[in-house]
Formats: sequence, structure tokens, C-alpha cells
Amino acid sequence: MSRGMKIGLIVGAVVLGVGGLAAATAIKNKNKAIEVRLEAVQRRDLVAAVTASGKIDAEKKVDVSADVTGRIIKIAVKEGQMVKKGQFLIQIDPVQFEGAVSRGEAVLAASEAALLQARTNRDQAKRSLDRANEIKRTSPELIATEQVEQTQQAYDVAVSVYSSNLAQVEQARASLKEARDNLARTRLFAPIAGRVVRLPVEEGEVAVPGTFSKETALLMTIADLSTVLAKVQVDETDVVRLHLGDSVDVTIDAYPDTTFLGRLSKISHSAKLSSSQAASASGTNDRAVDFDVEVTLSNPPRDIRPDLSCTSRIVTDTRKGVLSVPIIALTVREHEKVPNENAPGDVTPTMRDTLKTRKFRKKETEGVFVVRDGIATFRPVKVGIAGDEYFEVVDGARENETIVGGTYQAIRDLKDGTRVKQAPEPEKKGSS
Repeated sequence: MSRGMKIGLIVGAVVLGVGGLAAATAIKNKNKAIEVRLEAVQRRDLVAAVTASGKIDAEKKVDVSADVTGRIIKIAVKEGQMVKKGQFLIQIDPVQFEGAVSRGEAVLAASEAALLQARTNRDQAKRSLDRANEIKRTSPELIATEQVEQTQQAYDVAVSVYSSNLAQVEQARASLKEARDNLARTRLFAPIAGRVVRLPVEEGEVAVPGTFSKETALLMTIADLSTVLAKVQVDETDVVRLHLGDSVDVTIDAYPDTTFLGRLSKISHSAKLSSSQAASASGTNDRAVDFDVEVTLSNPPRDIRPDLSCTSRIVTDTRKGVLSVPIIALTVREHEKVPNENAPGDVTPTMRDTLKTRKFRKKETEGVFVVRDGIATFRPVKVGIAGDEYFEVVDGARENETIVGGTYQAIRDLKDGTRVKQAPEPEKKGSS
């Protein structure tokens, strides 16, 4: 045998050996069980809830703003102070408005005097007209027709002048009333009873009406905190699950160790439109759509303030003693529907024959991996409400069945028919 043939045989033997080793390793790995977390399908009490964040606010809140322009010369309250309805709050410099009232009073007096004179002239013209008409009736030869016409014309002019002066008097009265109203608006009073929760101005600043900007005109805000609300925003996918009267647990960041009870009192029928959404209403917007929801607190703290951050947990449904599986255990797979699949038992030989002879269309189905004799088999399940950690199982699983409950990575990569085993419990920190 030549040297080349020997080398060839040696190389061939090495290749066959390596190939056999690789094949054996592949078979061994294929039969190797994957470590997963196994759990049993059990009955539990589940609570479905929607969590949303927002701010604390008063049910009734009034912004006090100026109706006239003027310098603030006195502020009679302080921020945080309780006020009664009708209590004096702010004084705006009244000098220019007092001058307007004085002018209005003078104009009215002059107009009334002119009206009195016009009325006297009208009455005198009426008497002259009556005498002329009487003479013309009894002794027509003693008065000319032209004179009677001139007397009638004088009376008509006097009546017109009187009507004009009467209108001027009414105009003067209206102007005076407007001036007095503007003067009265220089003194601001509390429209409701409550707490002054915002006071952004100081004495010496100029108050202006809110023609173009509400923030510019704002002098103070009074809130009636007898009824306190938690105003939160709920995503469009969750708002359809809410109902008026739902029980709510509210946590306020300023009171970290206390949970406040409440009831759902208002659900907005339209989405909250942000300024960016309004500006780009004609364009594409992928921003999340939120709905305003109000929760009335049953036991708010006495020293609570508006605008405190809060989180509401709205309970939408409860279930007592229902079959459940971990949320992480529910996954989606392409699945072939087989006859009587809803029954959680084994697939019968007849079903297997049917699968071989008939073609079923695959579709993605929610389900869990049921473990029997160390083999994980995907099974579709129908779920109900979702609790914090578990799904209610309506159909597809039996009590005490073993399923793959974790980890997320293991379930994501798990395939139908894979061998699995219980993963060891992680060691606790500090244990020897």
C-alpha cells in the first residue's frame, strides 16, 4: 500500500470519527431536557384592575380674574387661606373709575335739565297750537291758515326736540350705570367658599382682563375641597372596561404609606386632545390616545392640596376561586385545530389519523405548554380576566395540571414536544 493511500485512509477515519461524535452529540442534546419553571393550574381569587396616573383636584374650583384694567392696591387674603362666599379679596385702584362715574353723573344731570327745558317748550307749543285751532274753529276770519300751520310746525319741532333729549337722558343713564359697574368691579369678592390655592399676583401689579390670555388675567384660584377628585388619564384599550361606580384605590405621592378609597364618578366620552395633536390634526399621529377619568375620594386627608400626583387602581372585575395560570405562561403559537381539541385529554388515535389524512389551516392561538411525562405540549386555552399575575382560565386546562410557568425566555423559545424539567430554585442571597 502506498504512502498516499495510507494517509487517505487515516484522514477518512478521522472524518468519520468526528462526524459520528457530532451526530452523537446532536442526538444527546436533542434528548436533553430544558430547565423551566413548572407550576400547577390552581384555583385563585383574581382581581382585574386598570392603573392610571394623574393629579388631585377639587370638584369645584373657580379662577378669579379682573374685568377691568388697573393697578392692584390691596390683597386682603393669603395663599392657603380659607375664605367665605362674598368675602373681600382684592382692591384695584378705583381713581379713574370714580372719575368716570363723576363725569357720567354730570352728563346725566345736564341731559335731564335739557329734557326739562324741551318738555316745557313742547307744552308751550301745544297750548299755542290748541288756541290757534280753537280760534280757527270758532272765528276763522280772525286767524290766517298760514299762522295755524306755523303753530303746528312749532309744536312738531318741540316734540322732536323733547324725544331727542329723552333719548340723551337714557344714554347718559346707561353710561353712568356702566361707569358704576366698572367701579364696582375694582373690588373683587369670593364667588365660592373654599381655600385660596393659588395667588400669583402681588400688590402693585397691574390687573388686566383675560381677553387673549387666561393665565395673564388670573389673580387667584379658590377651590372647594369638600369634595376631592383624582383626575387620571386612562388608555383607550382600558377605558372600555370601566364603569361608573367602580371601586378605586388611590395612592398619593405626598402620602406614600396611605391608600385612599374612592369611586369612579366620571368617564370622558372623548379623547384628551393635546396641543401637539391639535396642531397636527391633519397629519399622522402615533401618540397614545388617553381619556380623562375622575375618581371621587371617600376619605381625603384634611391637608390635601390640588395638583398632587396620584395613581389610581380601578377595580373592573373580580373572580372567586377560578382556575388560573401565570400571565407569563400564556403564549402564542401556530396551531392546527383538531377535532374535540377543547377536551384537555390526550389526542386519540382517530384524531391522529385524521390529522394525517386531512389538511388543517394553521393559525396563531393563545395557549400554554402542558407538561406530561416530562414532555411539553402546546394546548390552546381560553382566558377570562387578568389579575396582577394570573389569567383566569375559562376553557382548555384542568385543575392540578402541570404547565410551564417560566421563564419568559424559556417559554418564548419552547417548541411543541420538547423535553423539560424543573429548574433548580435560585439560591437566596446570604445563604451559606
